[in-house]
Amino acid sequence: MGFVFHTVKYVSHTVVFISHSVKQRIYQEISSFIQGSLEKLLLHLSLLLLSENGCTISSKQQKMDKGIFFVTLRQIEKMHTMELKEHFAGRIFSLISETADELGLECYVVGGYVRDIFLNRPSKDIDVVVVGSGIEMAQAFGKKLGRGAHVSVFKNFGTAQVKFKDTEVEFVGARKESYSHDSRKPIVEDGTLEDDQNRRDFTINAMAVCLNKARFGELVDPFGGLEDLKERTIRTPLDPDITFSDDPLRMMRCIRFATQLNFYIDDETFEALERNKERIKIISRERIADELNKILLSPVPSKGFIDLDRCGLLELIFPELVALQGVEVRNGRGHKDNFYHTLEVVDNISRVSNDLWLRWATLLHDIGKPRTKRWEPKAGWTFHNHNFIGEKMIPEIFRKMKLPMNEKMKYVQKLVGLHMRPIVIADEEVTDSAVRRLLFEAGDDIDDLMMLCEADITSKNEARKQRFLDNFKLVRQKLKDLEEKDRIRNFQPPVDGAEIMQVFNLQPCREIGSLKSSIKDAILDGAIPNEHDAAFEYMLKKAEQMGLKPVNLPEKK
Repeated sequence: MGFVFHTVKYVSHTVVFISHSVKQRIYQEISSFIQGSLEKLLLHLSLLLLSENGCTISSKQQKMDKGIFFVTLRQIEKMHTMELKEHFAGRIFSLISETADELGLECYVVGGYVRDIFLNRPSKDIDVVVVGSGIEMAQAFGKKLGRGAHVSVFKNFGTAQVKFKDTEVEFVGARKESYSHDSRKPIVEDGTLEDDQNRRDFTINAMAVCLNKARFGELVDPFGGLEDLKERTIRTPLDPDITFSDDPLRMMRCIRFATQLNFYIDDETFEALERNKERIKIISRERIADELNKILLSPVPSKGFIDLDRCGLLELIFPELVALQGVEVRNGRGHKDNFYHTLEVVDNISRVSNDLWLRWATLLHDIGKPRTKRWEPKAGWTFHNHNFIGEKMIPEIFRKMKLPMNEKMKYVQKLVGLHMRPIVIADEEVTDSAVRRLLFEAGDDIDDLMMLCEADITSKNEARKQRFLDNFKLVRQKLKDLEEKDRIRNFQPPVDGAEIMQVFNLQPCREIGSLKSSIKDAILDGAIPNEHDAAFEYMLKKAEQMGLKPVNLPEKK
């Protein structure tokens, strides 16, 4: 059952706690509240909520802030517990509870699983903190699950993982941490639940729910994580300067969570990002790339990159992207800010595709513009061949960022190199020859390339924008028609080098490559069909022009 918590605050006291289960009755109460006092409305709502949730009324009706009828914190916590219990009703949690009580250990679900309950997001990975040995708890829990449970122990980290069907539960002993200045690896000691919550990165990840039978479903939220969820705020539990300095990766995580959840970063927390940005240099490129990937896969990636830029981290981790910023004006003629244009294109592609590498190709599609920027008196600002320069930059960017130097990188390279081709075609007459060549060069990535190019149309001139989009429809239709007719996608010329060498009794030489290129161009230009016999006859004619005579002609059937 999904639910949302809303609290009405008066001074520093929580007055009303509202859940969906009584939403309709609350609406009725509010509708009938016309001339009555605010105090009376709050009193009615408090009584309604408490009675609906089966709580005993234990209120303070003293002269306290104009005599308002206050719901005590204890009663509100009881309602939290009743709602939360519904989310821990499964066999997994029941067995964890039994195991903890049998071992005499305090046991809590913490972090993302708890957070995602309040966000109504599905989560299968469960993190459990045990005040004691997490490994002992995991092994006992695995035995309780029985056949099909797999327990993995990581003694160096004091953790253990239990996999059962499609569920993963990670157990760790409660601990406190301290850091040295030159490392994000903490010195770890056994600790209490409070110590463990203190070391958490953000308030929304520091909430815990008790699984012991006596307190089952009780929320432990010392830093107001629930309130921050309601306010859609990212905030650190303790001093943000210490939080970020101790483990600078948390700066990336801060922006990543804000982007994924569309949350606001608390002012004090954001200022600490600015002050501690240089600490990011001790973080490995792999960990930074992992966070960048998660930002890119968010619903609106631009939010994350703008926050990275605002706090100064982007300049340190991705200077090539920052170089796209700015508008230069000369003789009254300027160009668009390619940084914000790029982010707009990334947001556009994110609406139609969740493919990480297509999003990387989109982020990097104009990366060559700063190096190709030129002023021409007649044309104004130009970026000629920025796609080819950008294509050449990709391997170095991927190498530096520790991104995969494999087919993923080649895919991004290809799309960056080709991204101007459909736009040029769409800006002119859409010819069969141009579309055949595009289809040949893009191969199986043609659909992704077309998505990128359509996302790249960000002109504020609506007539020009519509003309491009209409022409792209023509390009797509021609792609479909020519693919069905000529089978150009990923095609290899029907006469290959080995056959040319045999017919003319040649060793490897330049003439063979020339003949192969001529055959390919003839097919792409539509001069001959994509068939062996037509290509063979064309080869003989071209060879004759080059002074080559066939020696081994195949017998005619």
